[in-house]
Order: sequence, then C-alpha cells, then structure tokens
Amino acid sequence: MTFARRLGPLPVHVTIIALVLIWTIPTIATLVNSFRPPALVGSTGWWTAFFPPYAFTLENYERVLTTNNMATSFLNSLTITIPATVIPIVVAAFSAYAFAWMTFPLRNTLFLLLVGLIVVPLQVTLVPVLQAYQNLGLTGTFLAVWLAHTGYGLPFAIYLLRNFFGALPKDLFEAAAIDGAGTLATFFRIVMPLSVPALASLTIFQFLWVWNDLLVALIFLGGTPAVAPMTVTISNLVNSLGQDWQRLTAAAFISIALPLAVFLGLQRYFVRGILAGSVKG
Repeated sequence: MTFARRLGPLPVHVTIIALVLIWTIPTIATLVNSFRPPALVGSTGWWTAFFPPYAFTLENYERVLTTNNMATSFLNSLTITIPATVIPIVVAAFSAYAFAWMTFPLRNTLFLLLVGLIVVPLQVTLVPVLQAYQNLGLTGTFLAVWLAHTGYGLPFAIYLLRNFFGALPKDLFEAAAIDGAGTLATFFRIVMPLSVPALASLTIFQFLWVWNDLLVALIFLGGTPAVAPMTVTISNLVNSLGQDWQRLTAAAFISIALPLAVFLGLQRYFVRGILAGSVKG
C-alpha cells in the first residue's frame, strides 16, 4: 500500500479545516468584541471574554442603532435591495425562457453578446451612466440604484437561468403544447415551479451583491444620509469613530444578519441551482 493511500483523505480534511479556521476565527473574534465594553476591547484579547469575570454588554448595539443614522440606513438597504433583487430576476426569467425555448432571429448571437457583458467591469460604465442619470434627473434616487443593479445583474442572471431552462426535458414542453398550454401557461405552470433551485441560487447571489454594495450606492446616491444604505453609513463610521472598534463590529454584524438569514434559508437550493444545466442526460 502506497503512502498516499495510507493517508487517504487526511490532507484534504486538514486543508478544509485550516481554511475554515482562517475564515471563522476572525469572524468569531469580531462578534465577541461587539459584545464587550470599550475598556476591555482596548486592553485585553477577545479570547479572554470566555473566562471569568465575564463582561458582555448590549450597549454597543444600542448606541449603533440609536445614533449615526443606522436604523434609517437599515431601512434604506431594504428599500434598495428588495426591488434590485426582484426586478432583475423577473426580467431574467422571461429572457432566459426566450433564449432557451423560443426561436427568433439572431437568438444565439444576442445570447453570446449578453454573455460577453459578464466580463465587462462595471467601473467602466459608472461615468456614462452617471451622466445619463444627471440628464434624466435620477441622481440621488432609489430608482437610479434599482436600474443600475438591474443592468449589472442581468447578464449573469440570464446566463444562469438559460442554462437551467435549457436542461429541462423537451417532453414537458411537447406535452404542454398537446394539452393546449400557451407560452405563458407553460412558463408559469411548468418552468417556474421546476426552477426553484436556480431561482433561489440567483436570489442569494443578487441579494448579497446588492446588500453588500458600496460603490454603486455611493456613486448614484451621493452619500446623502437620508438615502444612504448601511454600507455607506458603516464606511463613514470607520472615519468618524476612530478607535471605537466595538461599535464598528456591532454595526458590521447588524449589516450581515439579514444576508446570513437569507443564505441559511435558501442554502439547500444553492448547490442544486449552481450545478443546474452543467450535466445533461
């Protein structure tokens, strides 16, 4: 028996454990510090919180939520993220169905052009899009961010859903046509119910991308506190709070709470949706 066979999967397991520790230990440290008093954060390590005397407090979260416009920013993030997630998914679902199962001129050419947009950095579009928004009077409005995230998210969304729709058995569509189902009936009654894994995966991607976005929101909203999302507010806190790390960590965990809940709620569909369309037969 060779040495590699004796080891078996041990190197893989050790590597995975090491990667998990690299990612989780800083996160746990940040979480613990968010519940510690300021004096202890600056004088002792985070691991001392697990030994007596215990000193945990909710003051950091209370101060963050009641000052610095954080509560308003949380609502602004919801106002931005929900439409900016729903709109591109709805548009992408109709478009992907057309690319997968409908015949029209230049279908493949248009799809290739659309896929090519995935590799275009959004940064190269910011200036012309901002100029267009200024001419239309959309700068500083939520509509500007909704449209921007819709445009930036559509190429990947259509690509993912088109692959999934294209992998569905053709017999389903033939049977639906025999039963007299039209295009919309087939889409809503057959395609959409079978596409929950892909839609859930796309929802996770788009929700996390929009929720965690700083650049697009800062460019098109201008950093105005009344419409600023949490990412913009937290970036301002980094400059204003200085060494108040316990408050910054509390703000960070308030920001990741909702995306984490969305991911945990939809994670059972995640792998199925990502692998959809990659294997046929």
